[in-house]
Amino acid sequence: MDEAFVEALKTDFRSAPLSEQDGVMLEYVEQLTRDATRISPAFHDRLRAVGFDDRGILQITLIASWFNYINRVADALGVGRED
Repeated sequence: MDEAFVEALKTDFRSAPLSEQDGVMLEYVEQLTRDATRISPAFHDRLRAVGFDDRGILQITLIASWFNYINRVADALGVGRED
């Protein structure tokens, strides 16, 4: 991968040259991570509009949720920290 692309993803994915489908997916994942209670049917409609079906939406949700969960567990246990 091109270093500028990777840096854009790390800094703000909205500045990276992504497809519309990838951008909408990342906006959904960001909201899921920040506050899943604020996800409305409109988010799912946007995902469907760019080509995701219900199975794809479920997979995105499960994968992002799992990473959020496992990162919190690792953070709580100090995994990877040098204290």
